[in-house]
Amino acid sequence: MEDPQPPLSFAELRTLVMDPDRPKRMFLSTGIALPGANVIKTPEEVRVERFFESCVFKTGLSFAAGGVFGGAMGLFASSVNPNFTIDPAKQSVRDIFREMKTTTVGYAKNFAMVGAMFAAVECTIESCRATTDWKNGTMAGGITGGLIGLRAGIKPGVVGAAGFAVFSTLIDYYFRHHGW
Repeated sequence: MEDPQPPLSFAELRTLVMDPDRPKRMFLSTGIALPGANVIKTPEEVRVERFFESCVFKTGLSFAAGGVFGGAMGLFASSVNPNFTIDPAKQSVRDIFREMKTTTVGYAKNFAMVGAMFAAVECTIESCRATTDWKNGTMAGGITGGLIGLRAGIKPGVVGAAGFAVFSTLIDYYFRHHGW
C-alpha cells in the first residue's frame, strides 16, 4: 500500500490557486478538484456541452428513443394481439411477419413523433422561462396532449391536454425524487 500524499503547504496551495501561470485545470494528483477551484473549460468542451444541451439534440434523441420504444411496444402488441385480415387457414409465415412489421413500424412512428413533439415543446418552454422545474414538463405535456387530441376535436383535445399534463407531472416527480 502506498503512503498517502503529504498535505499541501500553504505556499504550494497559494501557488496552485493564485499563480497566473498555473495550469488551466487544477487537480491534485489524486484526481480530485481543489475545493473552490474554478475549472476552466476549453472551447471544444463548451461547444460539445452546448450541443448536448440544445433543443435540436434533445428533440432528435427523444425522436430516436421514442422510435425504439415504440418499435418494441409494437412488436409486443403484434405478438400478443395479432390483427390479421387474411383467413387464418390461408395465412403464411410471410403474412404474419408482414403484419408484425406494419404494426411495429406504426407504433415506432407514433412514439417517435410524440417524443420529438414533447421534447421540442418542453425545451422551448424551458428556454423561454429560463428555468428548469416541473412546470416545464407539465406545460409541455398539456400542449402536446392537446395538439394530439385536437385532431379528433375540441373535447378530445382538452382531455388529451389534461391527461398528458398529469402523466408528465407524475413522471417528472418520479424521476426527480428517485435520482434520475
